[in-house]
This record gives sequence, structure tokens and C-alpha cells, in this order.
Amino acid sequence: MAALRKTSDIQRFLVISWANIPNRKISTTLRCNQDEAKQETSVNAPEENFRVYEIEGLHKKVVERRFKRTPKTTYPPRFRSMPVDQDWTNIWPAPATFKWGTVPFPVRQGFIKSSSENDGVVPSKYGNLELMKIPNFLHLTPAHIKKQCAALKKFCTPWPKGLETDGKCRYHFPLETVTCDYVFSAPSVKDDRARHVILKFYLSDLKLDEHARDKFIRLVGHRYNRETDEVVFQTNRCPLKSQNLEFLKYVFTAVYFESWKYESWEKLKTLEDMEKYFWDIYPSRKNCYALLQAIKTADDSSETKDGALSYLPSDMKDEEAVCSLPQVQQLKSATESLLNEGENIDSLNSYKEAVKNLLNIKCSFPV
Repeated sequence: MAALRKTSDIQRFLVISWANIPNRKISTTLRCNQDEAKQETSVNAPEENFRVYEIEGLHKKVVERRFKRTPKTTYPPRFRSMPVDQDWTNIWPAPATFKWGTVPFPVRQGFIKSSSENDGVVPSKYGNLELMKIPNFLHLTPAHIKKQCAALKKFCTPWPKGLETDGKCRYHFPLETVTCDYVFSAPSVKDDRARHVILKFYLSDLKLDEHARDKFIRLVGHRYNRETDEVVFQTNRCPLKSQNLEFLKYVFTAVYFESWKYESWEKLKTLEDMEKYFWDIYPSRKNCYALLQAIKTADDSSETKDGALSYLPSDMKDEEAVCSLPQVQQLKSATESLLNEGENIDSLNSYKEAVKNLLNIKCSFPV
């Protein structure tokens, strides 16, 4: 303890003498206080905290060695070592951001404000951020598509028999549904356009009589195209796609059964109220039947064996049998086409031929 006190007195003397030098007062005072604190801790510290005197040569010193980091070796870009006949599907198998070191062909993209910037040349692919911003289709080359189709082929089933043409598909599947799905990057994957549903079918595929067909066309309104005979229902009022599809099927069913209903006021309809010409209800049928009866009577009373109309039956009392003759049916279709569709070269020629066949006229005359 006495030795320690002598040492502390010597240190105080040195500190005080050093403090007398100008511009050293603050630092010496701080050091003095620090040294006194160290001495007090060393005096009050237990004996095991004393430093161990190490004899050089007797004790091995642990030397901390700092290893120098070797510089990272840089390799040349990958595209420089790529063979010409490589399989690109293995190099770029899936969608990925553009990598300049992997693409083996030159690409340039960027905007040049003046000729002094980048020597007036559009930046190349090296470190080009503009090429990383846009999507690329390097994963959808013909080789990729061929390889993916071959992988999916084992999960496919053969095309069903009986659906080789569009006509057969339409016969077996008369209803056509059109929907769209949208994929985009946004906080929500929901898109209001995806709930839009379209239902298509042809009116001729429905088994409707003339009354039901006319009423169906009146109910659907502008949704029916007279040129293509196609009916198109579409809606997006419901929040889900499945709900809109069920709603269109309900509307189609309701309109179909509503067109078959006969209201009490519909039975009061007269010939003047008809929108189209109908051979069976107009006087044309009765006039044709009366004309054929008169010709048959004249043929029977004549002395010649061969009558003017040899196709007429012997019994002319059955009106249905007479009106079902091919010559009468030809006249019926030609008359309805002429009066409903309007006069044109085709309708007039078909009406002329029907009249000639009905009356067995052999000569030809201009229309």
C-alpha cells in the first residue's frame, strides 16, 4: 500500500507540473481526475483484478492477425461464352427481369436529349434501367411454346366425335356464353369489367310457331338481329360473374315461355292487324282452291282424255289434300316471300315459276 501511495504522489506531481504549461490546463485537469478515478478503482479493486506480469519467452503471446480480403474475381458476361446452338428454354425458362449479361443479342433503349449526351447514341443494354422497367417476352419464344404444349399434351383429351364442324357444335351446344378475365398489378385483383356476361343463340334453333316467334322478337326488341337471326343478351348488373350468368338464363327462360302465352286480346286480332302475310289465313288459299276446282270440273266435262292439270286428284272435295300438293306449296312460299320480303328479281322469278307450274304453262314470257 505504501508503494502505491508513493506512485500516486509522483503521478500527481507530474500532472501538476504539466498543468503549468500554457494551453494545457483543461486537458491536464481532466487527465488528473481520470487518473485519480483509476487509482481509486485500482485500490478498491480485489486482488484478482491485478494485471499478470508476462515474461517474454515464457508465456506465449496471442497475436491478433488481420487477414486482408482478397479482391473479388470478376468473370466475363455470360453471353460471351454462350454457344450458338444453345437451348434458349433452359437459359430463360420463366418470366424474369431483363438481364444484360444473359441476353446474347444487342438491345438499345433510352432517350437522348442532345448529341452531347452519350455521344448521341441510344444507351446499350449494359446497366440499362429502362430495359428492366418494361416486361419482356423472352420466355414466350416459339421453342418455349412448343415445349410447354408438349408438356401439357399428356393432360389433354381427344376432341369429341361429332363436333368436327361449326354446324355440329351449334346443333349440340346452341347457347354460347362469352366472359372475360382481367389480370393486372393493383392492391385489389377485382375488376368490374370481369363481371360482364354475354349470352348468344339463334332464334331458328328454338322450336317456336309463328305466334311465339313474333312475340319473342317483340319482347327482345333490339337484341335480335334480323340479318343474322341471332339474339344477344348481355348484362353486368350483379356483382359476380356467376350471378349475371344465372340472371341471363332466367331472362331467356322467362321470355321463351312468355312468348307461348295467348292473351285474351290477342284473339281479337283481324287480318288488317297482321304484320305479315300468311297464306293459310288470307283469301289467297281459298281462291287457289276454287280455281283448281273450276279447272278440274272443266277437264272432266271436256271430251279430251288428257286434262290441263293432270296432277290434280280425282276427289277435289278435300281442301287439305289439294292445298298440300307440291305445286300449291311452291306458290304458297313464293307468295309469302314476295309480300313479306318485298319485290326483287329473285322473288318475282320464283313467283313466276310457281304460277307456271300450278297452271301447267309451258311458254315463257318476260316478268
